[in-house]
Amino acid sequence: MSIKVMGITAGRKNGNSEILLKEALTACEEAGAEVTMINLRDFNILDCTGCTACTKAMSQGKYVGCTLDAKDDKKKIMDVMLAQDAVIFSVPTYDLMPASAYLTFAHRSLSYETSFLETIGAIEHRDRVAGLISVGGSTRAWQSMALEGLQATMFTTDMKVVDMVLATRVPAPAQCLLDDELMARARLLGEHIMQAAATPAEERKWLGEEDMGWCPNCHCNALVLGEKQWDGLHYPIECQVCGAGGTLEQAEDGKWKFVIQKDGLLKDRTTVAGRAKHLEEIAQTQGGFFSDPAKIQLVQQRKQKYVEKKFKGID
Repeated sequence: MSIKVMGITAGRKNGNSEILLKEALTACEEAGAEVTMINLRDFNILDCTGCTACTKAMSQGKYVGCTLDAKDDKKKIMDVMLAQDAVIFSVPTYDLMPASAYLTFAHRSLSYETSFLETIGAIEHRDRVAGLISVGGSTRAWQSMALEGLQATMFTTDMKVVDMVLATRVPAPAQCLLDDELMARARLLGEHIMQAAATPAEERKWLGEEDMGWCPNCHCNALVLGEKQWDGLHYPIECQVCGAGGTLEQAEDGKWKFVIQKDGLLKDRTTVAGRAKHLEEIAQTQGGFFSDPAKIQLVQQRKQKYVEKKFKGID
């Protein structure tokens, strides 16, 4: 059975994101993969309304899907995407972060949270790999949250990222075609995807640049100061993407590195077990609220003040 690979982009037609994605997918196709590709701009994707129906149900051990499933194309795409062995995402960077067309799509994925659905027995586990391409007109300075923004949307649907490419200084449509090294790197990402997909899930590993990013766990390039979490857990430093916890240590050469402590992967978002810890948090905070009629009544009473408060708008 051939490996199924899907490409998803959200950029201009025949632009840099789409061209780099096609180069990566071509490598997959030449290696025998069954390839599918879409551009999110061709589909109708509605914004998440924040209704919390999906998480409320999950916290109660039920699966209800998304309230918008019958109103747009999100489910149509997800039904295909979740049946893949691998997915490559190629998204332009607008103002430091991934393009909004992609984020609108990704932020609708909470109702598909695989670790939650597996925990309550709604679906069976499936291992998938992913490759990320972020494309912008400047250097990392103006793409500082680009790959990290894409990474942060991968674990919801259990995509193990095995390689990432930050395409820089290609502002004009199709300008990437003048950069032979960049095109070759996109092709290599496709080759890495096929290598990972053909490897048993328990043996899959990072195939990108070994020293990429601060975090040795997910290769994210962003760290934050840790704060006490809902259950009292505290790390001095946390990876912004995977949630690994540890400290910064300075080597003899003067360079700093992020060292993950012994229990630092307890809530690793790239694993089903780590994300399931978040289900416990939701069950306590959201589930605890909805199961307490007194709290609901008090909120409704206090809310009325803000429902009645009006300010001048614009025409």
